[in-house]
Amino acid sequence: MRVTEKGQVTIPKAIRDRLGIGPGSEVDFVARDGFVEIVAGDEKKAATERLVRLSEHLQKIGGSVDLGMTAEQYMDELRGPYDDIDSR
Repeated sequence: MRVTEKGQVTIPKAIRDRLGIGPGSEVDFVARDGFVEIVAGDEKKAATERLVRLSEHLQKIGGSVDLGMTAEQYMDELRGPYDDIDSR
């Protein structure tokens, strides 16, 4: 696939059909480990809704989720400080 001078690419029809992407659809491009992932608007909305439900559930049981955290930051928060690890 070639990028045009305007930075545009054409999403192949098979992928557009599979993801339900049509004219006017919203998509996001997410960089992950040297790859670019296309996330269709409905998929992004569903993932956000799942995260909000998780946050609400954790709040009910006394936990919390900062929806602005990255996955790595959240895992660090869950694991706690590494004070007991020898730094040698």
